[in-house]
Amino acid sequence: MQTVNIHEAKTHLSRLIEQAARGESFVIAKAGKPLVKVMALSAPEAGQQQRLGFMAGQLAVPDDFDQMGSAEIERLFDSEI
Repeated sequence: MQTVNIHEAKTHLSRLIEQAARGESFVIAKAGKPLVKVMALSAPEAGQQQRLGFMAGQLAVPDDFDQMGSAEIERLFDSEI
């Protein structure tokens, strides 16, 4: 893995980003000490991203969901403070 110093990274940032996007990650160092690793993100392909329904069948909502805790809430509002 290639290591570049901060000055070189600033000077050749466009080239280094293209290199990382191709899968060739690199390390940016300061005074020879590695600081960060730059690598391509593994983003999903177009049309591959699915958000709605991604947890279908994994959650169960009780039938009385809209009434859950109503007695406790009522007690808290009715009580004298």
